[in-house]
Amino acid sequence: MKVDLRGTTALVSGGSRGIGAAIVRALHEAGATVHFTYASAHDAAEGLRDALGGERIACERCDSGDPSALETLVGRCVARYGRIDCLVNNAAIYVENPFEGNDYAAWCARRERTFAVNVFGAADLTWLVMRSMRAAAPSAAGIRGRIVNITSRAVHRGELTFPDYGASKAALANLTKSIARSGAAHGIVAFSVAPGFIETDMAAEAIAAYGDAIRAEIPSGRIGTPADVANLVTFLASGLADYATGTTIDINGASYVR
Repeated sequence: MKVDLRGTTALVSGGSRGIGAAIVRALHEAGATVHFTYASAHDAAEGLRDALGGERIACERCDSGDPSALETLVGRCVARYGRIDCLVNNAAIYVENPFEGNDYAAWCARRERTFAVNVFGAADLTWLVMRSMRAAAPSAAGIRGRIVNITSRAVHRGELTFPDYGASKAALANLTKSIARSGAAHGIVAFSVAPGFIETDMAAEAIAAYGDAIRAEIPSGRIGTPADVANLVTFLASGLADYATGTTIDINGASYVR
């Protein structure tokens, strides 16, 4: 079965590296026009754009924690492409912020920024894109748009060194349910994809320090790759799983089965 996304437009937040870059590549390879954002990795973003090339790929810097920047982003995308068929909320930050610390101001600053990007940024971007989707003509199946939120295995278990990150991803998974329920009447479906450890820059330090223990949790002994996640996101963007709207799909090699 080959996914064909020709004639559709996807907006991917945080698409310059790791899972985000793999999602951008996979959607583009399936035929979609892809517009992706980055926070600071300018060279990586432009390198990915140039590598894919052509009129179906574009990138821009955007702070996902800035509501006004997100409004400008969506307005620009709608003006350029006419509509947004698929939104992938991938932008996120991950900073160790354990309860054992002694610097209260640092704790507050880190959890505030984590939630600003991982929860409020995703919620705001979704709100703006859903407004655009509701105004678009539906497909023959009655669908106006698809939203995929990248969450985490941390949604399902307490985390020791980054509890605010886990809590932020749990909030995004719950938000996905609300999006699915409220969007259904307008032909908008939503999914949460919850990866376990994936070989990315974000996880590199943890894998370097605890790689053997991480692999020991995974029955196959293999840490996931960004492509593992990107393939699933592309499938969800295809419309082949629309009736599963509202679900969280685990992708962790059975390291955490619920």
